Amino acid sequence: MPKIELVGPDERLHADWRRLYDGYATFYKRQMTDEIAAAVWSWITDLEHELEGVLALCDGEAVGLAHFRRMPSPLRGADIGFLDDLFVAPEGRGQGVAEVLFAQLQDVAGNRGWDIVRWITADDNYRARAVYDKLSSKTTWNLYEMKV
Repeated sequence: MPKIELVGPDERLHADWRRLYDGYATFYKRQMTDEIAAAVWSWITDLEHELEGVLALCDGEAVGLAHFRRMPSPLRGADIGFLDDLFVAPEGRGQGVAEVLFAQLQDVAGNRGWDIVRWITADDNYRARAVYDKLSSKTTWNLYEMKV
């Protein structure tokens, strides 16, 4: 297995992050603009912003990303974690990159007292769901969106 290391957002890795984030947007058939990417990059590089990010490097090449944040859970009266984005480039799949990203997220959650981390994924994202089924439990919740 190749060596996988995790790093926080760094200006030297901005282009690598953008390549991965563009891949993530393409996978979900969402248009990625320079404005959106600039906003997200500014969030994950701002230590005061709620959204955080981590990159997975495989033998020095960025092959995965995760964006996560604190989320209040009123019924628990406590904060939990929320994973907004997770993406592994095709060349990094099957090499343990997702597992390393989730291990990091579990460490962060443990250190911050989050007893769970939640996320959503597309119903037809079968490859990712196979990984998620090994690492977590699927809930019975349905997701709704209200357009404003």
